Amino acid sequence: MAANILVNVQTYQESGLAFMQNLNCFVSTANTRFREFEKMEANLGSTVTFDLPPRFVTGNSLVVSFQPADQRIQSLTVDQQENVSYAFSAQQFIFNVEDYMEKYGKGAIKELSAKIEINVAQNCVTNTYRFYGDGVTPINSYNQLAQALSLFRNYGSITHDVKGYLSDIAVAQIVGTGLNQFAMKRNDDIAMSWEVGEFSRCEWYQSNLLPVHVAGTEGQSGSTLTVVSTTLDSFGAVTAITFSGTHSATDANSVKQYDKFEFNDGVSGFPNLRYLTFVGHTPSSNSVQFQATADAASTGGSQVTVQISPALQVNQTNYQNISVPIVAGMQVSVLPTHRAGMITAGNSLFLAMPTLPDQTPFPTGNAYDPDTGVSLRQYYGAQFGQNSQAMVHDCIWGSTLVAENSMSLIFPV
Repeated sequence: MAANILVNVQTYQESGLAFMQNLNCFVSTANTRFREFEKMEANLGSTVTFDLPPRFVTGNSLVVSFQPADQRIQSLTVDQQENVSYAFSAQQFIFNVEDYMEKYGKGAIKELSAKIEINVAQNCVTNTYRFYGDGVTPINSYNQLAQALSLFRNYGSITHDVKGYLSDIAVAQIVGTGLNQFAMKRNDDIAMSWEVGEFSRCEWYQSNLLPVHVAGTEGQSGSTLTVVSTTLDSFGAVTAITFSGTHSATDANSVKQYDKFEFNDGVSGFPNLRYLTFVGHTPSSNSVQFQATADAASTGGSQVTVQISPALQVNQTNYQNISVPIVAGMQVSVLPTHRAGMITAGNSLFLAMPTLPDQTPFPTGNAYDPDTGVSLRQYYGAQFGQNSQAMVHDCIWGSTLVAENSMSLIFPV
């Protein structure tokens, strides 16, 4: 047991100081509709699967060519675990902390909630392939939020439960630009709250725990990469692209998993590449963006092969998603190291926190904390043969984000 730092109860009075708080907007707004799943006893590795809407493509003829019916699914696996524990001797417990245990418990729960929030927020990086922002120019105005929402919806989006997650540092500047616009009622609202709130049919939240993605060498160096060749799957979709023009040869850190890429416009001799709308398969105004699914090293010839998501397909199937084929000579840019928020719609951020089993023979309780949105287990007892009274708070959880319903917001670090 680590040494405790305690004071005699006669030498202090409770100050009434509040706990330092984080902005736990991800946990509090996540979709926890798997309530029966949460009530079940589960352990690490437990999985729940939910369906995604089917996709189809039309045929421009009355002669039918039957397409496969593909039942799309996405899984959420409980793969995270965390605990906070502490112990006292019998003397410490009786004379120092017995009447102080509530504050220890609150402090432990708030630390747990922050760890879960940080993990759930990682979906802004790991489960998004579209993005708004270049990682250099700040997102600091209502005009930029409106532009981001326009691109989000132009691709195709769910119209209800649209949520945006902003860096708390950016909010003050965004609100300041709004006050310079002639919009009296809205300006009254934001001036009184100094929050973005609801704007353009989107509910905006702010977080001080947005994840930072550290880019590979190409992103940090601002490299422009040129397509050399593509790797296709059995359906003709591009699943990997080999690029030339890396910053250096034989670089193990050339590309990092979750690096974000965008095909450049205005490359001489090549048309601008555009995403098709998710439903209807017609060219949208969205440039084709994708993310790396694994680290990639550059070769001695300054080339790098990047595994990508989503697969990019020009063939007319229900997964067709780009306007023209990807060919040698096209160019892409890579985002630098950045902080990531996001826009999502349709309650597409899922969080599950199933109940843990009792820790026999110790008294055990499972509870939901309404202040932080965290459900957790608590158990306590004496260590056999030791002068130690121990307490443990722990929990397991899993989260996932439906990528097609989401877009990352890129803030400079």
